[in-house]
Amino acid sequence: MRRLTAALAAAITLVGLTASAAHAGSAPGPRNPISADFADTFADPVIVRGDDGFHYGFGTSDPLREGEKVAHRIPIARTTDLKNWKYVGDAFGDLPPYAAANASLWAPDVRKIGNRWVLYATVTETTTAPGASAIGVATAPKPTGPWTWAPEPAVPPRAAPGGGWWWTFDPAQLTTPDGRKYLYYGSYFGGIWVSELTADGLRITGMPTQVAIDNKFEGAYVVRRNGFYYLFASSANCCAGPTTGYSVSVGRSRSPLGPFTDRDGLRLDVSRAGGTPVIAPNGNRWVGTGHNGLITDKRGQDWFVYHAIDRNDPYLDEPFGINERPMLIDRLDWPGGWPTVNGGAWASDARDARPAPTPKPGRLLSSSSDEFSGALRGWSWVRQDPAATVDGGALSWPVQGADLTGASNSAGVLLRTPPSGRWIAETKLTLPLGEDVVRNYQQAGLIAYAGDDLFARLSAVAIWNTRQVEFGKEMPYADALSYGGTIAGTPGLTTTWLRLAHRVDPANGEHEYRAGVSRDGKRWTWGGVWTLPADSNPRVGLVAHGGAEPAVTATFDYLRFYQW
Repeated sequence: MRRLTAALAAAITLVGLTASAAHAGSAPGPRNPISADFADTFADPVIVRGDDGFHYGFGTSDPLREGEKVAHRIPIARTTDLKNWKYVGDAFGDLPPYAAANASLWAPDVRKIGNRWVLYATVTETTTAPGASAIGVATAPKPTGPWTWAPEPAVPPRAAPGGGWWWTFDPAQLTTPDGRKYLYYGSYFGGIWVSELTADGLRITGMPTQVAIDNKFEGAYVVRRNGFYYLFASSANCCAGPTTGYSVSVGRSRSPLGPFTDRDGLRLDVSRAGGTPVIAPNGNRWVGTGHNGLITDKRGQDWFVYHAIDRNDPYLDEPFGINERPMLIDRLDWPGGWPTVNGGAWASDARDARPAPTPKPGRLLSSSSDEFSGALRGWSWVRQDPAATVDGGALSWPVQGADLTGASNSAGVLLRTPPSGRWIAETKLTLPLGEDVVRNYQQAGLIAYAGDDLFARLSAVAIWNTRQVEFGKEMPYADALSYGGTIAGTPGLTTTWLRLAHRVDPANGEHEYRAGVSRDGKRWTWGGVWTLPADSNPRVGLVAHGGAEPAVTATFDYLRFYQW
C-alpha cells in the first residue's frame, strides 16, 4: 500500500468522464474520478450501503485537497447514486490508545456486523516497537459515526521470524454463509494472511493461514460468488508517481482459507505465484490502478471501486510529495467466472482513445525477425557485452552485474529497428532462476528502448523469494527519474515466452506497449500497458542484467515480429 517490493524500491529514483461500456446497451456509469467533487486524492477506497439508503465511501488518511497540510483521519463521503459525492467528515479525531503519536491510519474496511458498524484500519506505528503496525478496530451506530476505538487491536503487531515486524496492513473482513467471520490482512513484508474473528468481529482468534506470498501481494479483498471465494490482491508499486504500476489480480477457492488459484490453476501462495488480471494500466491517463473494494447496486450490477493516478498530474503538491490517488469506479464483469473491469477494457476515461483489443499475432515479419541461426545481423549495441554469443540457434547471454534504472546505466542493450505500425514482438527466454537462493534483480527479457532514461522493460525477474514477470518503465520527470513496474504474469520454471504488442495511440500519437506472458508458448496472459512519447523513436531488443552472482545465463531462441 505504501511501500514497494524490494526490487522496485531499489530502482526508484524519485521518491469527468463516462465509463466505457463493453457490452451494447450498458447504462452509462459514474464519471471518473468519482471523488473529484470533494477531494483530489482518496486512496484505498471502500464503499458500503448504509441503512439509510446512502452509499458511504471511506479512504486512507491524507489531505483531501492540494495545499492542505493536515491529513484527514479516514475521510468519509456520501452519495445517493454512486456519481455525485459529498464529503461528510472524518471518522476519527484521535488515534487508538496503542498507536504511536506519529501513526497514520490507512486502508479502511467497513462492515455491518450485528446491529452496529465495524471499521478496520491499518495503524502504521504502535507503541510496541518502532516499525510495528497493527489492524485497529472501531465501532459505531451508523457509517458516519461516532466511531469508538476498541482498546486493543483486532490484529496486534506480528514479529517477523528474521527480525523486525511483519507489515500488518490492509484489512478486509468476510462473513461466510454459516455466519463465521474472517479477516484478511498483510502486505509485501510477510504476505497476506487470514484469521477467523470472534463473533463480534473485534479480535482474531485461532491460527492464521497464509493465502498469498510475500513480496508480491497486498491489499486483499474477498467476496463469495457462485460457491467460490475470490481473493483480489494488488501487486507492484502503489506510489511511484507517473510510473506507478499498481494493478489487481485474482484467485479463487472453495474455502475462505484457500488455497487460492488463478484461471490457469496457479496458486497465489508460492514463489511463482499466479493471479488472473482484473485491472492494470491500459494506456490512458490512469496508472496505478489498484487497492480495490466492491459494491453491488440495487439492480445486481457489481462495481469495482479503486484508486488510480493521473500520470499527467501524479502528485498532490507538484512536483513531488504525496501521490495523488483519486477514487475511481467501473463496472465489474464476470466472463467465464473470472472478474475483469469493463469487460477487459479496464479503467474508463473518455478523454483518451479506447484501449486496443487483445493483441493477436498475424503474419510473421521475417525481414524484421532473427532466429539466431548465424552471426548477429541488423542489430546494434548500447554498451556491447562480449559475453553474449550466438551458437546452436540461440543467443546466450550471461546475466550482467549491471542495471538500467536510475543513474547507473551500465547494462548492455541489444537492439534492432522494429517494423512500422502495429506489431507484436516475441521471444522465447530460458532463464533458470532457481528458488534455492536469493537472486535479487537478476532478470532478462524484452525492451522498448528510446534511451537509457526512457524505456519499457518486460523481464522475468527474481525478487527476494519470488519469481515474477515485471513490466517496468523509466522516464524523466521534473528533473529527476521515475521508475515503476506492473506485474505482467508468471514465469515458467525455466522457460518463459514474452511478447510486446505495439500500436500508436490514434488520439495522441504515443507509442503503446502491452505485455504478454506465456508458460508454454500457447496460452497467453496479457497484462498492463506502458507508453513512450510520440516524438521518441524507440527500438526493440533484449536485455540480461541485474546481478552477476550467483551465475546464471539467459538464452533467447529468437526475436520474432508479427503483424498485429
